[in-house]
Amino acid sequence: MRPSVTDEMLFAAYRAYRQFIPESRDREPLTWHTVPNAFMYMLPYLFLAYLARRANTHPIRLLFLPTVIATTLRCTFQYHIETPELAHLNWVRGLAALLTIAKALDFAFARDGRFRIGETKLRRINETLPSDYHRPNVEDIQDELQAKIHRQTLLPVGLCDALEAGLSLRGIGWDYGRGQFVPPFDRPLQRGPFLKATAISILQCALIVDICESLIKLHPGVGPYGGTLFLHDLPLYMRYTLSTIVHALAGMMIIACVRLGYDICALFAVAFLDHSPLSWPPIFNNPWAATSLHDFWARRWHQILRHVFLVYGGYPGQWIGGQCGMVIGAFLASGFFHEFGIYIVGRGLDHRATLFFVMQAAGIFLETLWKKFRSRPVGGLGGRIWTAIWILGLGQICTDAWLARGIGGALLSPAWLSPTKRFLWPTLRHLLGQSS
Repeated sequence: MRPSVTDEMLFAAYRAYRQFIPESRDREPLTWHTVPNAFMYMLPYLFLAYLARRANTHPIRLLFLPTVIATTLRCTFQYHIETPELAHLNWVRGLAALLTIAKALDFAFARDGRFRIGETKLRRINETLPSDYHRPNVEDIQDELQAKIHRQTLLPVGLCDALEAGLSLRGIGWDYGRGQFVPPFDRPLQRGPFLKATAISILQCALIVDICESLIKLHPGVGPYGGTLFLHDLPLYMRYTLSTIVHALAGMMIIACVRLGYDICALFAVAFLDHSPLSWPPIFNNPWAATSLHDFWARRWHQILRHVFLVYGGYPGQWIGGQCGMVIGAFLASGFFHEFGIYIVGRGLDHRATLFFVMQAAGIFLETLWKKFRSRPVGGLGGRIWTAIWILGLGQICTDAWLARGIGGALLSPAWLSPTKRFLWPTLRHLLGQSS
């Protein structure tokens, strides 16, 4: 029987889809020789970022957008790290691809391009004259931070514009980042003391990652091939006490990993690119001190992906359902972002993580109702307990979904580089052996 036109079109669409997202068995191993190919999408992406910093480029940005998206998907999904202990790097690559696509969408659909705070117009393509960007009158550190003052560099102006727009995540100092909360500085703003404090922070974060990873891997349900947070052979109270401890350790490790990466970038930028320390405010604002879900997500947790979630879900949700739609859309986008990022690992989807993020929107709506009927916001000791229930309690479904895909077996601190594995564990075994 001859296939219908509809069947042929569906088959052709499937074949086209698999050209960009091949089956796991058809992917190539990611090696040092193929790394340049895997990240080749950064070239068209940075060109799009450059166009977003030039006047009268909106039509060409829209036309170039499909190329950036297609190249990003192809380069990301064509290659795969096969070592199970390094599967988390596939996840990171998947998240990076989704982040790149979100930024590309923003660059393409921003009609007038992207402006630094203080700019009123952009250069034209190939224009060498300086733009009208100026140092605005500032009255305090916060104003100067938002102005995003930069010194001149030796790189070409066009390349600087592309790198700054393309690699900016929080949007501090950019038009799309206006109004977001910036944590107060906790380090000196002089270059030398800032570099010293940042180097110490890097060592501290690396040690925290090492200790947390080593402790988490003592849990028998954690491994590179999958696992679970909940040991069903244990009594109920022991099962959930253990799962809460491991979940909290995972949270500490995530915070330390993000801080570690951010601090390394800050150290490099201030030491070698002549960035001002003022351009690198803290990435977190003590998440453990949150007194409400709104406080946790809007002020305490990192805001690196804030604009990404707004592009994918917040702005469409606002168009559909106003402010409520924006909140739901942003958290739904967060769930899908984390879940589809892990799809590249090749172990399917588990939307318990998506459910966790959507539930955060419900919790924030409940806080809004509380404030409306009680005439005061959620806060104090009760607010801390409330936040802990949502993050440390309900958040375990998210961690368990990631452990099921083997993320818990990630090799973050090799044994030869780990103080915990090389010194602490052998010392404890020796002491325990002597005491017995």
